[in-house]
Formats: sequence, C-alpha cells, structure tokens
Amino acid sequence: MSRSIKRLAGVVAAAALATGAASTVRADDDDIGHEAARRLVESGRILSLETILDRIADVVPGKLIETELEYDDGIIKYDLKVLRPNGRVQEVELDAATGELLKIEDDD
Repeated sequence: MSRSIKRLAGVVAAAALATGAASTVRADDDDIGHEAARRLVESGRILSLETILDRIADVVPGKLIETELEYDDGIIKYDLKVLRPNGRVQEVELDAATGELLKIEDDD
C-alpha cells in the first residue's frame, strides 16, 4: 500500500472511531451507514476498507479523498474517489465482498 493511502486509511479509521462515521456518505437510499458497514465487516460479508485499500494501492496510486459503501445492482460496492499523482480524480468501484475491481473512470 502506498504511504499516502496507508496514512489516509489510518486517518479514516481513527476518524471513524472518534466520530462514529466510516465514510463520507451521501443521502442516497442505497448508501450503507457506518453501523451497518461495521456489522457487514464483522460478519465477513464484506472486506474492510483497509483490506480494499491494500488491494488497490499498486493499481490506483494516489490519495483517497472520498469513500462510500452502497448497494448497487444487487451487490455491495465500495465507491472510492482517488486523487492520482497526475492531479486527476478517478472514481474506483470495487465489489465489497470480493475486492474485485469493477470500474476505474475519471470523475466528472
């Protein structure tokens, strides 16, 4: 995991513990709140954000700037926004249960 993403993962985890928030969450109906996310990780239904970040660090280097966990098309997905070293912001979508990379695209 790149130092930037690892450091940010630690900050996100610490902030989640301190504030009770696991991610930046929009008010969409399909977003999963922090309590539900914790239960999903603890039950083994999804991978932790730290595990997900470890898996994508080499493929998508950069700084994590936003995370969402949501139901989409019948699966639970992590939707990440990453500021790449070249200054582009990209949206990275992963299957939360398997860690499979589903999509990388420039954020509009």
